[in-house]
Amino acid sequence: MATIRDVARIAGVSPATVSRVMNGTANVDDEKKNRVMEAIKETGFQPNKLARALFKNSSGLLGLIVPNIENPFFSELAKVIEDEAFTRGYHIVLCSSGNNTEKEHSNIRMLGQMKADGIILITNGEHTGKMLSESDLPVIVVDRHLADCGEIAFIESDHYKGGRLAAQCLYDRGCRKIVCLRGPQEYASGVLRFKGYSDVCREHGLELRYVDTAYDFEAGRRAAEEMLDKFPDADGVFAANDIVAISAYKVFRKRGIRVPDDIQIIGFDDINLSSLVTPELTTIRQPIREMGYMAVDVLCSYAEGKPFPRECKFDVELIERETTGNKLSILL
Repeated sequence: MATIRDVARIAGVSPATVSRVMNGTANVDDEKKNRVMEAIKETGFQPNKLARALFKNSSGLLGLIVPNIENPFFSELAKVIEDEAFTRGYHIVLCSSGNNTEKEHSNIRMLGQMKADGIILITNGEHTGKMLSESDLPVIVVDRHLADCGEIAFIESDHYKGGRLAAQCLYDRGCRKIVCLRGPQEYASGVLRFKGYSDVCREHGLELRYVDTAYDFEAGRRAAEEMLDKFPDADGVFAANDIVAISAYKVFRKRGIRVPDDIQIIGFDDINLSSLVTPELTTIRQPIREMGYMAVDVLCSYAEGKPFPRECKFDVELIERETTGNKLSILL
């Protein structure tokens, strides 16, 4: 593997001149610059990214920390972020914390040591904000509110509106005993989705019915089992996310409960899997692609000293598929 000294020898210049040409840190006359570039091409020299990061205090790396890469919402978001970052000249370091605060903090320290140019963070950790505020790295927080984080921007979708859309859809399709398989109430997403559901139920005089769940498949299965024991007459379900909705459908099917004839289901996120399962899942669409693009754009704008929005709230949309029935022309 060629070294900077090999390039310097072939170009007839000093290693310092080669470094200046690569880093653009000082003016080098065109004749020498052309010789250096030809020597780099001839040798196939690849500069040491770590060394350049230490010298320039920039690595061309962006950190992406997610709670659980097995959750399709996070993996789809990560793909969008990686694609957009690459077009902007950055590489992504993907860290899945596994909902482990200690691992998450270790990832933040590692990204600081790697001279990352910023972090895009989705966290379940309650104490992560303070650590981030002490890291000196620009941080974009997605989908979660953190105290004392010092983030440069916050990106989310309209969770409250999504909860309202889901509950109203079920009501309009004749459901009167609607259960919310609600997400964790320590997260803004879970709180706001449940509030949207609750407000619609109160407006129509419906009883609030809910079972707590996490956002993973196994938690959704357990919540669906508990729901059937606690609310056996349920006719509609608003699930915490699409994975919980799909796991609930599997439980209902095993119990001989027909969807949407006996019970209707609405998820949240509109992950790719929601349109691939049978029956196809009615859900609330988060604009995953737009959120990912915005996260990268904000970090790049920050690095370049350009203005950027501090808070970005994206609209959501009801996507009607096969797990809900037809809208009633005359409401009961």
